[in-house]
Amino acid sequence: MSGLGVSVDKDSGVVVVTLDRPHRLNAIDLSLRDALVQAWRELRFDDSVRAIVLTGAGERAFCTGLDRDAEVPQPNSPYMADDPLLRVGPKANDLWKPVVAAVRGMACGGAFYLLGESEFIVADTTAAFFDPHTTYGMVSAYESVLMAQRMPYGEVARMMLMGTAERISAQRAHETGLVSELTEPGAALETAVRCATVIAGYPPEGVQGTVRALWAAREAALAAGFVQAPHLISLGNLPDERQAELFAARRPEFRTR
Repeated sequence: MSGLGVSVDKDSGVVVVTLDRPHRLNAIDLSLRDALVQAWRELRFDDSVRAIVLTGAGERAFCTGLDRDAEVPQPNSPYMADDPLLRVGPKANDLWKPVVAAVRGMACGGAFYLLGESEFIVADTTAAFFDPHTTYGMVSAYESVLMAQRMPYGEVARMMLMGTAERISAQRAHETGLVSELTEPGAALETAVRCATVIAGYPPEGVQGTVRALWAAREAALAAGFVQAPHLISLGNLPDERQAELFAARRPEFRTR
């Protein structure tokens, strides 16, 4: 699988899924997208796996969303648009085993597709969360809908609207409920695995039923938001070439709060 690591501990029943493109800040290209989809679907059938930890390789980033060099073919129609990350998460692939995310460094943009479909998030103090869409003339639609289910409205609205000018610190993410536990730098993965190991030790029928029940409580709101997303993206996104100009002119300054 290109850019993806899958490590199974048969004794504990925990698998660690690692986005392994640190040279690209674990940005998701189409090959990695396909590898993730394949991994989620295979894990559905592996009864030895009872809990999953999702993380990113390296110290700089958990994931920075869609790789900007990825070429995404689109149908020549205003009524059809393909979002390359829409089916990248575990729930989108009908996987109801619990997923704990371990975040170190940046998590932004398309990373929220994965974080939004995780049961809870453990982060170390180097973690930072932001969404660059508006800065580059793009609508944050699916990401906003997913994060609106995890954070207070004002917090997610500020994160999405402030773009690259502002990042949410790990501490602030913990205060708002996006992150369930903070760790020392480099310890998020170990802590997430420890949590997953406890969960994996319980009878899987009850665990998976609980995951499904929790998701059911969010499903109606997500479905309503997602149905609007393609139209909002079509109306609000600048042309690709203008987005590229804004990206090339970006400035590195930002405020962390």
